[in-house]
Amino acid sequence: MSNSQSPDSEYLSDSVAIVTGASSGIGEATAEVLATEGASVVIAARRVEKLEALADRITTSGGDALVVETDVTEEADINNLVETTMDEYGRVDVLVNNAGVMLLEPLERADRSNLRQMVEVNLMGLMNLTHAVVPIMQQQDSGHVVNVSSVAGRETMVSGSGYNATKFGVNAFTDAIRQELSPQDIRTTIIEPGAVDTELPTHIPDEQLLEQLAEMDVPTLAPEDIARGIVYATNQPKHVDVNELMIRPTGQTMN
Repeated sequence: MSNSQSPDSEYLSDSVAIVTGASSGIGEATAEVLATEGASVVIAARRVEKLEALADRITTSGGDALVVETDVTEEADINNLVETTMDEYGRVDVLVNNAGVMLLEPLERADRSNLRQMVEVNLMGLMNLTHAVVPIMQQQDSGHVVNVSSVAGRETMVSGSGYNATKFGVNAFTDAIRQELSPQDIRTTIIEPGAVDTELPTHIPDEQLLEQLAEMDVPTLAPEDIARGIVYATNQPKHVDVNELMIRPTGQTMN
């Protein structure tokens, strides 16, 4: 990607952004676009080799990236991510909670460990990392928490009960902290993607559901389409708080 900044990139220029789930998909694309806008990006995920490849692309294009291996279900990893960021940059301006899994199954066939994993990654990991970062933003009197939810955080779907529950939780959590933090000039944004071409559908454990999805002709967005939405929200003047963005592909009629 080119490192030329857009005319209105002043709000992201020289900022520090943590992006989780940055080894692929929306997180990877978001880190690249934020770096293009002038942010130093701290890229976090479990797959270090993919993070290092992403960091190489960003730095080759003139950007700044720091790799921190992170499993958001581990509190020690969360603490290390925040401490490493502060040691390197001394601040956190943007937190993009993007790490997530989508283990869709009809409830009667669902594995409880899959339900637990979705809660731990999609919801608890997001809540715990936000909990670790917010005091820093409060001390700065500024910051922006971006939580990647889903259309499934607003509308339920068959075979998505566990996933729906986590994404509804993300939406509720984000709006609650908005009310707490906005008087302190800390902004919050819920990003609700529709169908996006990422690795998420490949994680679905139910073979019957996978076969059904393979037969469906559903239009999809590229991860970069969501990344541009995140940059739009975070690049607004400080008095503008874009609370929610639902982004579906044109032509998507289902949830």
